[in-house]
Amino acid sequence: QVQLVESGGGLVQAGGSLRLSCAASGRTFSSYIMGWLRQAPGKEREFVATVSWSGGSTYYADSVKDRFTISRDNAKNTVYLQMNSLKPEDTAVYYCAAARYGSIRGPKYDYWGQGTQVTVSS
Repeated sequence: QVQLVESGGGLVQAGGSLRLSCAASGRTFSSYIMGWLRQAPGKEREFVATVSWSGGSTYYADSVKDRFTISRDNAKNTVYLQMNSLKPEDTAVYYCAAARYGSIRGPKYDYWGQGTQVTVSS
C-alpha cells in the first residue's frame, strides 16, 4: 500500500513558477513509476509528466514540455514537479500517481494522491 500526499499548489501570476511535491509512504517507492496528472474544471484528467523508477527517464505532455520538470528523490520518497512560465491554461488540480507496472509512456497507475490546486492568474 502506498499513500501519496501532494503539496505546493497555490495562486501564481502568469509567467511565474511553482514547485509541487508528492510525498509517498512505504518502503517500495523506488519500485514505482511516478506521474503527475491534472484536471481542469469541466475537463477530463490529463497526463502531465512521468518519471522512471531511477529518475533517469522522463516523459512530458507536449503542452508542458520545456516548461515543467519532473524529478524524484528516492531517499526522501518524494517526487517533484517544477513548473515554470506558468500560463492561465495550466490552472487545474494536480495529482500525483504511482504505477508498479507499465512504462513512462504507459503507466498502469495503482495509487493516487488527493490533489493540490494550482491557479494561474492572467
